[in-house]
Amino acid sequence: MAAEVRPRLTVLSGPSGVGKSTVVAHMRKVHPEVWLSVSATTRKPRPGERHGVHYFFVGDDEFDKLIANGELLEWAEFAGNRYGTPRSAVLERLDKGEPVLLEIDLQGARLVRESMPDAQLVFLAPPSWDELVRRLTGRGTESAEVIARRLETAKVELAAESEFDTTLVNTSVEDVARELLALVEVV
Repeated sequence: MAAEVRPRLTVLSGPSGVGKSTVVAHMRKVHPEVWLSVSATTRKPRPGERHGVHYFFVGDDEFDKLIANGELLEWAEFAGNRYGTPRSAVLERLDKGEPVLLEIDLQGARLVRESMPDAQLVFLAPPSWDELVRRLTGRGTESAEVIARRLETAKVELAAESEFDTTLVNTSVEDVARELLALVEVV
């Protein structure tokens, strides 16, 4: 009898503005069966974002409790806000044999690597630095100060690409979503 293959946790990371959310949204539109962990954040919702769908929007006190109770697989502070992955939901899905996808920042990916060494880390890279700058400034949702902070952080994040198992370059949302799906699915 063949051993049952347990799906791996797949972590998608990359610099802010590279298109992680866009790629994941496209992939899930075509393949809604792929389960994406919903992060908790202290950030205020952007237009169109819904609690429990895009993020669990929580206050600082509630986030502090999640950390204190060990309820987060990882958490990090980014651009003045905190983000974290609820541990129980991820482990439940993996135990049921379902592949799990996390879309998180570099700090979070490093913490997941420490706590779950068999996780598959996928780096989403921009086609070029100029394209990343265009995407970040084109959002129109952040101040110049926040954009400048995100660009500085992006330089550090791009330098960490070698820490990842696989790199996908976001030249086409459709192509990258297809490549990511192939990595997430259990063979």
